[in-house]
Amino acid sequence: MNVTGTIDRPYTHDPQKQAPMTSSASEPSGSATPAVSPMGANDSRQNRTREMQLIPEAMARAHMEQRMREADAERRSVRLVAGRRMQRRAERISLRARRALAMAVMQ
Repeated sequence: MNVTGTIDRPYTHDPQKQAPMTSSASEPSGSATPAVSPMGANDSRQNRTREMQLIPEAMARAHMEQRMREADAERRSVRLVAGRRMQRRAERISLRARRALAMAVMQ
C-alpha cells in the first residue's frame, strides 16, 4: 500500500523518512538555494528541540521574577501605609500631650 501525504498532512513528520524533493522544471539547476545535508538538519532540529524544551523554564523564571517584584512592591506599599498610620497616631498623641500640658499650666 503506497500512502502519500499532502503538504498540510504529511505521511510522516520525520525528514529522513520523507521522499526527497525533486527540483521543478522552472527552477534552474544551479539555483541559489543550496542542498542541505541531513546531518545539518538533524543538528538544527536537535538544537531547536532543546531550545523549545527550555522555553517553559524561561517563561516560568520570568513569571516568578515578576511575581517577586510584585510581592516586593506590595510589601513596600504596606509598610508605607503602616508608617503613615503610625505617624498620624504619633501626631495625635503629641497634640493631646501638648493640650494636657497647656491645661496644667493654665491652672
